[in-house]
Amino acid sequence: MKKSYSSPNSRKQWIIFPLLLALTLLASACGNNTSNNSTGSAAANATEAPASSPQPETPAATAAPAFKTVTTVNGDIEVPTAPQRIVAEEYLGSLIALNTIPVGAPGLTLENMYFKESLTGVTDTGTYGKMSPENIIALNPDLIISGNADSYETLSKIAPTVIVPYGDLKDAHAELTYFGKLLGKEQEAADWLADYDKRIAAAKARVDAAIPADATFSILEHADKSTWVYGDNFGRGGQPVYQALGRKPPTEVAAEIMEKQWAELSAETLGKYAGDYLVVTDNTQTVEDFQADPIWGSLPAVKNGHIYVWKEERSWYYDPIAVLAQTEELADWLTSGQ
Repeated sequence: MKKSYSSPNSRKQWIIFPLLLALTLLASACGNNTSNNSTGSAAANATEAPASSPQPETPAATAAPAFKTVTTVNGDIEVPTAPQRIVAEEYLGSLIALNTIPVGAPGLTLENMYFKESLTGVTDTGTYGKMSPENIIALNPDLIISGNADSYETLSKIAPTVIVPYGDLKDAHAELTYFGKLLGKEQEAADWLADYDKRIAAAKARVDAAIPADATFSILEHADKSTWVYGDNFGRGGQPVYQALGRKPPTEVAAEIMEKQWAELSAETLGKYAGDYLVVTDNTQTVEDFQADPIWGSLPAVKNGHIYVWKEERSWYYDPIAVLAQTEELADWLTSGQ
């Protein structure tokens, strides 16, 4: 076998190479150590800034307070200044007029024909007057609005709850003004009411030109063999007739109706409460049915064709949006020559 010999130069390279390798590794180690020390110093400097160093102003420092105090029937409570997730058992019409769509409401209010399209996707919170706490909790509300005082104890444990008892807000102006202030939407309320007043005035002018000023009006509801009469703040057409159009019930019973707001009538007393014009809620009978009835057919208003019959799905609601639509609907009837 041929034996190989290394030259002097090759032996020198063999000796130098390991030495260079060692120096390279040493330099690399030192470099890493320096880098780590630099990083550690930077982190220490970042976390140990002097307490007196100026800090950038945060948005929270200049933003409006997150909550405000409002006075309710349950005392002063704290509510969000700009609630984003409202559950509303009542007053949906006012909320919608203020461009505020709740996240939840009872099924009955979701069926309001005057604005139910605006509530597509809103969660059903259960039975009107007895909303499900479980359904409400799942919606994570930041404000609850109701007219049911009995529900306050339960609802207030879920979120800030504002109770406005039925009848406390007497008309569209009172309602929109109240909720405009509650939700920080005073200008939206003023703008909506300006348009409302303009349209109501136009409807009233048409009716005043067609119907004698002293003509009396009665708001009635009939079901099976029972009949009820209503005042100006109990739905069934009372708000549009008595408030918006400024009409009056029969003089003899006016004070009673307006004070009690409703009363059940017998067949014997129906004539006493029946005015020159009747606005009647009934889900089954028609004008012709009332004309054919021995008792109803004997009333002057029915004989003269001055009876308007609509179903509860159109007459029961009394929010500002419904009242405006109802007023214009009744004005059309009253000026149609009937």
